Parts: sequence; structure tokens; C-alpha cells
Amino acid sequence: MTNKAQKTALVLGGTGRTGRRVAAGLAAKGIPVRIGSRSATPRFDWEDRSTWEPVLSDVESAYVSFQPDLAIPGAAEAVGSFAELAVRNGVRRLVLLSGRGEVGSQRAEQAVQESGAEWTVVRASWFHQNFSEDFLVESVRAGEVVLPVDGVAEPFVDAEDIAEVAVAVLTEDGHAGKVYEVTGPRLITFAEAIGEIAAATGREIEYLPVTVEQFSAGMVEQGVPAEVVAMLGHLFTEVLDGRNAHLADGVRRALGREPRDFRDYAKRTAPTGVWS
Repeated sequence: MTNKAQKTALVLGGTGRTGRRVAAGLAAKGIPVRIGSRSATPRFDWEDRSTWEPVLSDVESAYVSFQPDLAIPGAAEAVGSFAELAVRNGVRRLVLLSGRGEVGSQRAEQAVQESGAEWTVVRASWFHQNFSEDFLVESVRAGEVVLPVDGVAEPFVDAEDIAEVAVAVLTEDGHAGKVYEVTGPRLITFAEAIGEIAAATGREIEYLPVTVEQFSAGMVEQGVPAEVVAMLGHLFTEVLDGRNAHLADGVRRALGREPRDFRDYAKRTAPTGVWS
């Protein structure tokens, strides 16, 4: 696939952590980008299937990121239906952002693989940016991070790496039919991750492990919707049980370089003031 032949690339979740980086990477290569989100025009909403077909007009490739998570009931079916519709509308290449160690993600992968598209799966673990661009940022600012996980090591991966892999897959040949399992270069615990952030910011930040019941009760008290509390409970009890405590070489296979390290992420992010 060459840039001259490239039609519009659709980026679902194009305002999110990985999607906005994918969109920026594609635009930097001179590729027309259509953002798939509720605030874009045309509008895209996973829960409103009438919005799906309009975003597929004149699209040749698509980055598929499901919200809020592939672990929720019905996610795989929705992704499969979208993939089939995309193929019927002339989309040739689909790149699915999948989750490591999630049964729902595996079903979504299979649905995309069976869609008839030229597919690639980017299977990721927890993002570095969960600490600076998602629900953990406020806890880090407050100086106390409370989570229901203790001692389990994770291969946190940088969203920048995920985006670079996705851009390569969307713009280059040779990636079709491959699963790129992407991780960082080392395993670290959540407590160690908070320690890295504390060192980078020069602040005291405490990590406090609690039970899932205590964590869920705290989320409810903060007004977090019940479905989000249930999803987080699932992720912390099933996905963060040590099943992902091993490294993978997806970044190296796709990009020919080593993945970014969490310590470098913390040092790069601290000067932005997001944790101040």
C-alpha cells in the first residue's frame, strides 16, 4: 500500500489515548484521516448502529478501538458486525486494538479475522498513559493510588508504541494476518510504577492495595457508573491475576526497535505538570 493509493483511513476512538496518536501519525504521513467519535462529523457511536455506515464512505483502512472495553458483554458481536459492514462498504484493511488475556478480546479478534478483511491484531496490556490520561491521574495527583492488585507484575506498554505499530500496519504491506502482542521491555508492579512516577516528580505518592470489594465500594461512593465499576472489577480480578506477567516482542517485530520503558515515560510526562 502506498500513500498515493491510500484513501481515507478511519480511526475509531480517534480522540482517545491510542486513537488520537494513530490519527496524528497517519496525518503526518499525508494520509486523509476520518475520526470516528460521538463528537465528530459524521458522528460515530458504538451504541447507535445507524452511525456506522456513514463513516465508512470512501474508507480503505480502519483502526478499530472499541469503547469502553472489549470485556463488556456484546462487545465482540458489535465489533464483528462493524467489521462485516466495513468489508461490504469496500474497506480493505482492518487493525483491531485488542486486550491481552481477555476472553472478550479473543472473541472480537476472531470476529475480525472472519470478516473477510485484510486484518491485523494489536494486542496490548495496560498502557503507561493510564496513569496520566485516564482514571488513575487524579489519584496520582492526590498522592495516594488505591487499587485491588498487590504484587502482580505487568508489562505496561506505551500508547505511543501502540500507535506507531498501528500506523505501520495501516500504511505498509507485510502485516496482514499477524497478531502483534505489544508490551514494554520489563515487568513492573503497580507499586513500582507509582515509585517511578514519584521519583520523576519528586513527590511522595503512596500505593495502597485493597480488596476488590473495597475498591468497588470506593468507586460507587465517587459516583462511578455501576457498569464501569463492574468492568473494572472484572479487569482487576481476572486480567490482573498474573496471566500477563510475561513479555512479548510485538513492538520489535512490527517496528524493528525496542519498546519504550515506563521510567522514560514517567520522566517525559512529569514536566508537563499533569501530576502536579
